[in-house]
Amino acid sequence: MPDREPLPEWPLFGMTGDVRPTLRQVREAGLACTLATLIAVEGGGPRPVGTQMVFAHRTENNGGYVAGYFSGGCVESDVADHAYACLADGDPRTLVYGEGSPWPDIQLLCGARIEIFLERVAPDDAALAELLAAHAERRAVVWVSDGVTRECAPELSPWPEAQVVRRHEPTPRLIVVGGDPTALAIAQLGAQSEFETTLVRPKGPTAGPPIAGVAYSRAEPTEAFAAIGVDPWTAIAIATHDLETDRAALRAALPSAASYVGLLGARRRIADRLSPLRAEGAPEHLFEKLHAPIGLDIGGKAPWEVAVSVIGEIMALNYARESGSTSTTVPAGAAGAPASRRISASDAAKTLTSEES
Repeated sequence: MPDREPLPEWPLFGMTGDVRPTLRQVREAGLACTLATLIAVEGGGPRPVGTQMVFAHRTENNGGYVAGYFSGGCVESDVADHAYACLADGDPRTLVYGEGSPWPDIQLLCGARIEIFLERVAPDDAALAELLAAHAERRAVVWVSDGVTRECAPELSPWPEAQVVRRHEPTPRLIVVGGDPTALAIAQLGAQSEFETTLVRPKGPTAGPPIAGVAYSRAEPTEAFAAIGVDPWTAIAIATHDLETDRAALRAALPSAASYVGLLGARRRIADRLSPLRAEGAPEHLFEKLHAPIGLDIGGKAPWEVAVSVIGEIMALNYARESGSTSTTVPAGAAGAPASRRISASDAAKTLTSEES
């Protein structure tokens, strides 16, 4: 194996689930990279098929690029060895860990068998350019590759030699309306969870909140939502303590393309917030995507507890949609709970935090 940069002792690189920002950085640095994709899992591994990692050499201004993870430490170092070998010779390869692996000393503690495909991607690769353009423009695309030939387009059919067929959707977007500690906690946890997050606080302070990764708007909800851009990959969490702002946000959010709209507030007060909208003639079907009170029932009332319940509910619904479910039930596999304990995000998933507004 060629010499390579050692992986950091603290694997913060594994906290990145979306490798496209790193691919962009590598491309802008004019570097080739190895894109590693998990293409098969048997026996219940820690990461799903389609999970990716990126590896690239260091520059004068950077100690090397690495992002993503497959197993939480079981195989990453060995994958890095092969990734830098792939960078050196350009040859794609498939790595197998677990049953049938040529490296029996490398074991996954979960007992799974995984296959990882490595391909060298040049900075001027046309498929990479399209992938990053689609990411910037919030377009869904499919990446198909056999390690030598690759394509990226809105719809693609794989050819017989293709090893990777990976759909890339826009980064999840989160809009939080409010300005109290609960709204700030939801926004901060959303940003840390890789949501593209904006806090909307009409007529709020000139300076935005000192929270990394959170954009800020002082506009009224209708204007703010239009400027941010609401699409099917957007979730809106309305967490104010102002009745008129709640209603204004609901008027703008419910008819929008947002896949999730949540409203913080006591259960007994929800009707007051909704009755004027119904009186104005809002179609009843618009209220079907409203989660009110907001969040999963975790039994807490503190700002971080509410934030966990809200981000958890949004993620659970996203997983349900990705699995092809037509319901909003939290998938047992994603939640780690038996079927008898699944939580309905539309009926049962009403957090106690929402009983006070």
